[in-house]
Amino acid sequence: MNNPWFTVQRIDESTFAISEYGHWEKVHSFLLLGQQKAALIDTGLGIGNIREVTTRLTTLPVFVLTTHVHTDHIGGHGLFSEIYVHEGDCDWLVHGIQGLSIEHIRADLVRDLSQSLPEGFNADTYTPYCGRPAGLLEDGQIIDLGGRSLEVYHTPGHSPGHVCFFEGASGYLFTGDLLYDETPVYAFYPSTSPADLVRSWERIADIPGVTKVFGSHNTLGLEPEILVEVKLAAKTLREKNLISFGTGIHTFNGFSVRF
Repeated sequence: MNNPWFTVQRIDESTFAISEYGHWEKVHSFLLLGQQKAALIDTGLGIGNIREVTTRLTTLPVFVLTTHVHTDHIGGHGLFSEIYVHEGDCDWLVHGIQGLSIEHIRADLVRDLSQSLPEGFNADTYTPYCGRPAGLLEDGQIIDLGGRSLEVYHTPGHSPGHVCFFEGASGYLFTGDLLYDETPVYAFYPSTSPADLVRSWERIADIPGVTKVFGSHNTLGLEPEILVEVKLAAKTLREKNLISFGTGIHTFNGFSVRF
């Protein structure tokens, strides 16, 4: 790929991770190819042109599935015409994310970089995407790509409309910012909900047949055993009455959370 900002990794013959390792958040987007169309799970930071990458990987029509509406997941949304989001985050997509100033967003984009920014990118003029989706995602919805399908799980906590996607045939579970390793999962902003996040953890921990967990940050692909640890973590947090704002960072086997 002639695009130094993105690292493309093949998960299997029809599934790709498109990663931004040069940024401190180490963001992953995922391209899933069906027989009739392709789904792009999130569009990253918007620093590089992710559409250039997907165009090189497939000639299929590509539509965007949004795990949640935070800047590092919707940066390239404006490059695609067909975007889907859960109703709980739809207002942020249309009118902008509440609670973060544009100055804060721009500063976060360019701090602690480990590689050069793409030519032509200017953080001083960066503006987060706003626009109306082509449709809304619903809990339990089946998304058909032609020959492969994804099920939508509404998993609030990190944001009101956060969703995960599960492909039963492969066992791939795409968890967005509900679960990843190395750095804490965030549930301490006013727009988050520690109680909802723990319930969402418990829900995904019970999904049968998971073979790989793909979070949107840090390590690409976690073993399914982490879901056992997630269930134990939820139990521990409940027993110790720690599921509330201000209780701090809680570290478990393979992941952590900040309330």
